[in-house]
Amino acid sequence: MESERIFVGGGGENHARPQHLLLKYANRHGLIAGATGTGKTVTLQILAEGFSAAGVPVFLADVKGDLAGLAVSGSADFRLHDAFAKRAATIGLADYRYESFPAVFWDIFGKQGHPLRTTVAEMGPLLLARLLELTEAQEGVLNIAFRVSDEQGLPLLDLKDLQSLLVWVGQNAKELSLRYGNVSTASVGAIQRALMVLENQGGALLFGEPALELADLMRTDADGRGRINILAADRLMRAPRLYATFLLWLLSELFEELPEVGDPDKPRLVFFFDEAHLLFDDAPRALVDKVEQVARLIRSKGVGVYFVTQNPDDVPEDILGQLGNRVQHALRAFTARDQKALKRAAQTYRANPRFSTEQAIREVGVGEAVTSFLEAKGAPGVVERTLIRPPSSRLGPITPAERRALVAASPLAGKYETPIDRDSAFERLKARAEAAARAAEEAEREEARLDEPARELRRARRYRPPRRRGAKASRGETASLGEALGRAVIKELKGATGRRILRGILGNLFRAR
Repeated sequence: MESERIFVGGGGENHARPQHLLLKYANRHGLIAGATGTGKTVTLQILAEGFSAAGVPVFLADVKGDLAGLAVSGSADFRLHDAFAKRAATIGLADYRYESFPAVFWDIFGKQGHPLRTTVAEMGPLLLARLLELTEAQEGVLNIAFRVSDEQGLPLLDLKDLQSLLVWVGQNAKELSLRYGNVSTASVGAIQRALMVLENQGGALLFGEPALELADLMRTDADGRGRINILAADRLMRAPRLYATFLLWLLSELFEELPEVGDPDKPRLVFFFDEAHLLFDDAPRALVDKVEQVARLIRSKGVGVYFVTQNPDDVPEDILGQLGNRVQHALRAFTARDQKALKRAAQTYRANPRFSTEQAIREVGVGEAVTSFLEAKGAPGVVERTLIRPPSSRLGPITPAERRALVAASPLAGKYETPIDRDSAFERLKARAEAAARAAEEAEREEARLDEPARELRRARRYRPPRRRGAKASRGETASLGEALGRAVIKELKGATGRRILRGILGNLFRAR
């Protein structure tokens, strides 16, 4: 590993020149693609090793458990030692040696690493709606709940906070609808059911405190090597929507929180997004636009994002165009659709006159790839057929005992293990309900202390009998009958008929004189 670049591979018959990833352009993002079993995991592993050796922290998800081997040195007794030594000699890797790399293990479920949490408020309504697969109307109600949380001082930290707030929103739907728009109790119920499903999948463990501090992902060890943050994702992949949403949240948090650094000599952090197709499957346009915005702008924060997937077509074209460093392993092209995808993939590379890119992508073997990395001034390099260098760390999983020892020796040991349940929406709404119940009980006790006549008088004052049509007049109504008749007579006298009557009476009086 050189100080300004990472050796990826090269050399050998039909392989023109060594291939390097320049650290100066490593934040221009990248793509590792290829069919299952063609060597994507090894490529990811050697890139993580290279970044760590260059002092760049890394975050990656270990989907199959193989990448945990980064924390343990390879061994001369390892079954692939001869093949690795031969590959190193073929590509001209003279200083090939086995070594381990500083790794920090994380696990949302807290079993295979430090617990990794965020709060409901930090996740936000957009990503949470994506996670819960809500409709547009249900997402609108969720947005109203978040607005109420802000305005009424009800912090949303864990799932029970959100669940209790939704109960309150449902109880006050009529008043909230007048201010924010329709709040349907059916939508509230649908969100609650989705939260229950998430809770049954173990997703409740993702939300709470202490929440992840981004600075803990950007550490180096005493030797200046970047720490490799490995998220145990084998169980997490059983809930693929949870996996994709969490990684997108983490990427968004990095984008929101990190300051601008321009074009640094090397990235501040490199983020590998394995199984990237899960991020875009059935994703609404608003979410894809968000990912595109983050991918376009986060490089100025010093963060490089590398998507790992089976086919370049899994990544939307607008995002694919921003991925400057590419490693393309073999693609199978048995169907017309596969052949079309293969042709599109070949067209995204800068052509090499020595061979057909399309044919090379079809023919490369395991541990071999078609590569193109950014060169001077950020220009894409000519596509090359490349033998990928062997890893220095263990290729494969580690034992449970090795994992436990590494977690116990971690510099973050004990920081996130004990959950904190501080005062938030659940506790505050519960306190409000208890205060209202106490006030009602006090009113009942006060009434019980009064003597019987006082209680009867209080009840009588509260009572307002309904007025019924056709009912007989009460005594009060009979007493006022004369007054009503008098008012009617006065009204008539004021009219035209009344004036004629008065003129007749007065005329008779004058004639009588």
